[in-house]
Amino acid sequence: MTHSLADQPNRRPKETDWRLFLRLVPYAKKNMRLLLLSMVFLVPSAIANAMQPILIGQTVSLLKREPTSWSFFSIEIDFLSSRSLTEGLNFLAGLLLITILTRLILDGTQSYLVQKVGQRITADIRNDLFDHVTSLGVRFFDRTPVGRLITRLTSDVEALGEVFSTGAIGVVNDLFSILVITGFMFARQWQLATLLVLLLLPVTGLIIYFQQQYRKANYKAREELSSLNSMLQENITGISVVQLFRREQFNGGLFRTVNKRYIHEVDRTIFHDSAVSATLEWISLVAISGVLGVGSWLVMNRQLDFGLLSTFILFAQRLFDPLRQFAEKFTAIQAGFTAVERVSDIMNEPIEIRDPEKSHKGTSITPTTPGEIRFEHVWFAYKQDDYVLKDLDFTIRPGEKVALVGPTGAGKSSIIRLLSRLYEPTNGRILLDGVDIRQLPQAELRRRMAIILQDGFLFAGDVKSNITLGETYTFDQIRSAAEATNVASLIERLPQGYNTMLRERGTNLSGGQKQLLAFARAAIRDPQILVLDEATANLDVGTESLIQEALERLLEDRSAIIIAHRLSTIRNVDRILVLKRGQLVESGSHEELLSQGGLYASLYQLQMLES
Repeated sequence: MTHSLADQPNRRPKETDWRLFLRLVPYAKKNMRLLLLSMVFLVPSAIANAMQPILIGQTVSLLKREPTSWSFFSIEIDFLSSRSLTEGLNFLAGLLLITILTRLILDGTQSYLVQKVGQRITADIRNDLFDHVTSLGVRFFDRTPVGRLITRLTSDVEALGEVFSTGAIGVVNDLFSILVITGFMFARQWQLATLLVLLLLPVTGLIIYFQQQYRKANYKAREELSSLNSMLQENITGISVVQLFRREQFNGGLFRTVNKRYIHEVDRTIFHDSAVSATLEWISLVAISGVLGVGSWLVMNRQLDFGLLSTFILFAQRLFDPLRQFAEKFTAIQAGFTAVERVSDIMNEPIEIRDPEKSHKGTSITPTTPGEIRFEHVWFAYKQDDYVLKDLDFTIRPGEKVALVGPTGAGKSSIIRLLSRLYEPTNGRILLDGVDIRQLPQAELRRRMAIILQDGFLFAGDVKSNITLGETYTFDQIRSAAEATNVASLIERLPQGYNTMLRERGTNLSGGQKQLLAFARAAIRDPQILVLDEATANLDVGTESLIQEALERLLEDRSAIIIAHRLSTIRNVDRILVLKRGQLVESGSHEELLSQGGLYASLYQLQMLES
């Protein structure tokens, strides 16, 4: 795709409804048996519905002592002439009760089945969408507001499920009912049937027009809802900054502006939806009036009896009831198609970081491999032609401890993101033990390394699960990892120890405690390569002293990349790489770089003066 979700808030739907519907067919096929079973119920239900006006008309004819025989497509039907009035009325009442019960049972069963299918389809789409979103590259999330994604994963998917649960099957049901009623009408009296069918044509055109307008308004309304959710998520996440800088009123004004736009678009959808309902109500009244007018004239001319006139008055009502329901379901379908299109925007996003399609000879790395890292003329840009890394060419030998140093924006964190394949290099390649990391499965690549970031992210759950992250480890392994990183004593002081439940993002822990858990998370995996990106920045002096001893054990026999702004913490590394504006400008040990009197020396002297 050439545009991101954030780039297209006012984009109009381009695909036809049919093509959008076809996108859902694979999900429907998984539930084909239930769908076919619900379709089977359409025939008897529609026939029972069409028979009710005829039975009531026959009752009127029986009471008026009119002829009760009638022809149905040249077939003469007479089941009342041989019965007395009481017997005939009881017989018709019994048949009417049977049709009512038939519709009640079949319609209820069908509604249950289609709702069940709709929920299954919704769940399948939500699962696929979640899997796809979590497979997308970080670049996609850089340009897409979280609120937009949440809207599409929740409310859009729910609206999408309506296409089947109350939409498509319901529309087929209503269309079939209209066809059956039309057939029965023409079988009874073609003049009045023609009148009612002619009234269907203009109302169908009006419904189509209003539904098209509804579709456009609904698309805009959902885009505004995405903006609303994005702003809400942003303010909740940054609530500390909002309150510290007293932006409550200012942000409230921005929120009310977006909310007003959303309400405006919702009002438009309500208007078009209401216009459809009002149109159908008036046309239905016109149809009944037309039947009364023409039917009365035919009765006066003895071309029609009262029983048949009563039948067609009910036919006029029954004919427009499915059309009214069809219009309501069509509204749900239009909203669903809008959701299909919006969800498709995400599903069409290409997965930038992929595993190799087939394994190449020599691409597997055994756990005992030392871990050599080589950057070969690597260029990288987040935006086209705006390079943050320029022609990087260096090698980190197995077991070597290397620090990356440089001013803010020099490209240190970008190197880590490329090494872990969160992004792909624009040019050049990165080798791990002589193998291009693009030819390695992502799981294998990331199993070889552990990255500890400045802000360790914790999930809602207990302490144990935040160390294992879904992988299988015994409790002894978890405790050993915690002890190896000097975290065990801190964990055991928590209310329930390793079973202590953490809130979202670990808000019931201090920054230092969260960072210590990140070290335990790395230690339990026994990584081949350890990456520390300002990993001790959030630790106080006492906690940092605890972790330094653990780090020495953790770094033994491992390749390591350390990013640190406090240059005093990296004096003992094997080599320091100094970056400036994405280029490698200096390389050497602490003493060698100080003797050169270059960028590193000036940065170190500046920090010494500050301290």
